Amino acid sequence: MSEVLVINSGSSSLKYAVIEATTGARVTAGLVERIGEAESTVNHSSVDNLAARSFPAHVRDHDEAFACVLERLAEAGLDRPAAVGHRVVHGGDRFTQPALIDADVRSAIVACVPLAPLHNPPCLSGIDAAVKALPDVPQVAVFDTAFHTTIPEPARTYAIDREVAREHRLQRYGFHGTSHEYVGRRAADLLGMPFAECDLITLHLGNGASACAIRHGRSIETSMGVTPLEGLVMGTRSGDIDPSIPEILGRAGWSAAEVDTMLNRRSGLLGLCGDNDLREVHARAESGDERAALARDVYAHRIRKYVGAYLIVLGGADALVFTAGVGEHDAWMRQAVCRGLDRFGISVDPELNAAGPGAAGTGSRRISPLGTPTPVLVIPTDEEHAIAEQTAGLLGLATGFTSSRRPAAPH
Repeated sequence: MSEVLVINSGSSSLKYAVIEATTGARVTAGLVERIGEAESTVNHSSVDNLAARSFPAHVRDHDEAFACVLERLAEAGLDRPAAVGHRVVHGGDRFTQPALIDADVRSAIVACVPLAPLHNPPCLSGIDAAVKALPDVPQVAVFDTAFHTTIPEPARTYAIDREVAREHRLQRYGFHGTSHEYVGRRAADLLGMPFAECDLITLHLGNGASACAIRHGRSIETSMGVTPLEGLVMGTRSGDIDPSIPEILGRAGWSAAEVDTMLNRRSGLLGLCGDNDLREVHARAESGDERAALARDVYAHRIRKYVGAYLIVLGGADALVFTAGVGEHDAWMRQAVCRGLDRFGISVDPELNAAGPGAAGTGSRRISPLGTPTPVLVIPTDEEHAIAEQTAGLLGLATGFTSSRRPAAPH
């Protein structure tokens, strides 16, 4: 028995995957949706049946959702997993690596709830359900923030009153760390370099989006901050704004909750043009919709600005890496982001950029012309694989994975 069950728990969903630790192969995956609603669904697929099957259900809470997962796995002939790996969004500044979940670790995750009130409570629900159902199976927390704990103090410190910052734990934490580290390692493989020697700029572009500067395999800057709101323009989040805007809206009668909802749920692409799906934004822009055209230009401009900043922070990069839904599939956006960066050694070959993943089907590929000083790469992320890899590594099961140990700090 060497399977790792990976759990990504949301407020009304529970995503799961089973990864074979001895080979690193994905065995099965699925999603329980609309937890707590009258009509829930369980979607399940496996390697021998790639078409997902949907099971209608009434799933009242995460305990029942996890029970549904175990039922689907039993039907597929899968025994109890060797371990369960949980995606946890916020680990504060305590967790620099994955952690075996016990009462102390759970309490520390609870203590981070004020920093991630929308994200950590569902993570805890998933953990509690798994521990209750599988009390004798090791449970491991893998933190989105962990990769970014190497960010140096000048980059993680906000220029606000130090006592206020210390009291409320206000500093740059960053997110998507599991993804940034995963694609960074895959980029090092493509470049034929040790990850511990790579300087990279990674762009995780989806409905949530963030940039990361990686020096010698360690995160030294990232665009998200205390929360996932800071940084790039996203599907529904504003990214960087003048900090006085909430106060201006407050004087106009907005409550703090209304401002927060607007910035997190009604901004970004949605706020600019009414659509948060870039495919729809592109279609509207190509048909002459000026709002949609502006929205995608704003999105690209913000990314390009961060790329330029991180080139300076790193003193140059061994590669620029695109990943996640937009980064992997949107050729127009990749071209727009790289436009005008030729003098920094970054350019995109139009044919390579427009081409798909190729016969190998891996999706990892170079889209810049040969001989370009800074290769531009497209590398699909696989956060479930990364969580399984880190879980297996912590428990000594990782024979099928490459090393997940983070490069040591330079002396």
